[in-house]
Amino acid sequence: MTTTATSHRTRPPAQPDSLRAKRLPWYAAPAIAVAALALSAVLVYGTSIGGPVLVIVLGAILYLVGLFAAANAVEGRRSARNRTWSALIHSAFVLAVLPLVSVVWTLVSKGADRLDVNFFQTSMNNIGARDANGGAYHAIVGTLEQVGIATLITVPLGVLCAIYIVEYGRGKFAFAIRFFVDVMTGIPSIVSGLFVLAFWVLIVSPWFNDGRPSFSGFAAALALSVLMLPTIVRSTEEMLRLVPAPLREGAYALGVPKWKTILRVVLPTALPGIVTGVMLAIARAAGETAPVLLVAGGGAAINTNPFENNQSSLSLFVYQQAGDASKYAPARAWTAALTLVALVLILTIAAKLLARRNRLSR
Repeated sequence: MTTTATSHRTRPPAQPDSLRAKRLPWYAAPAIAVAALALSAVLVYGTSIGGPVLVIVLGAILYLVGLFAAANAVEGRRSARNRTWSALIHSAFVLAVLPLVSVVWTLVSKGADRLDVNFFQTSMNNIGARDANGGAYHAIVGTLEQVGIATLITVPLGVLCAIYIVEYGRGKFAFAIRFFVDVMTGIPSIVSGLFVLAFWVLIVSPWFNDGRPSFSGFAAALALSVLMLPTIVRSTEEMLRLVPAPLREGAYALGVPKWKTILRVVLPTALPGIVTGVMLAIARAAGETAPVLLVAGGGAAINTNPFENNQSSLSLFVYQQAGDASKYAPARAWTAALTLVALVLILTIAAKLLARRNRLSR
């Protein structure tokens, strides 16, 4: 009796069915993908109904069908659905990344032709249609000054507005602010340029220019501020709302005033998200052409004074060179576009590193 009980207790437990279920080998999915592309190529090119794009699309459909059929036959219907949806998710990721990779590759391949010292040290002043030289130094200076001034104007105003909406705003006034911020989010850039043209250039600037309207980089910065403000307000508002309420309540319980809680607890916690929103606004402002064309006028000469005379920007430089009849203009346009993307990337990385360092130092 004792021996029987002991052997019964020491008998190994039965393995669950999931551990003994059949599974497709690791090479099944790649093999199905290759077979699907081969069959798709035969069908498309054999019937002459399309090209490489149709081969890829039809191959993806055949791959999903083949993967579902193979998994259903070996692993069961539930596992087949899981594999199919996983493949769809991966395909969506690839489709989302492909345009980005294509844009970066096009910019690098076509913009590398004029990546030389002359491009970054000269302007287009006195450059003719048959001159292969000429650069975007004046446009780089204009972009940095205009976006920098717009950032100095917009970031404090946008962050303070978001703080008021989240921490203090109650009633109809806060609702009105939130409503107008949402409306401003959809304003076309040409409208902001027309607003600054009608207000600053035609009404205010004559007071400082002997009664004559004057284009300037500062006017372009004002127009860019109108575009940046709603992005900064909305992103900062959402980041402040994500700060856990117990952090605020803990500070209040220790007797910390509300303004100091916001300054020392809420803002540092939401800082990475706020920086991301600011960089998104800066990226949009740096790529705008219509406001700069309307209120800054553009120009071929170097102008380091944003408060007087015409001033260009990289986005406006790309627009002008893309429409120029010179055979050397497209190369300048591509290099300027690559410079603009690189500039925004460098600013974004620097801002992220600065925000991370400040957070770790606390």
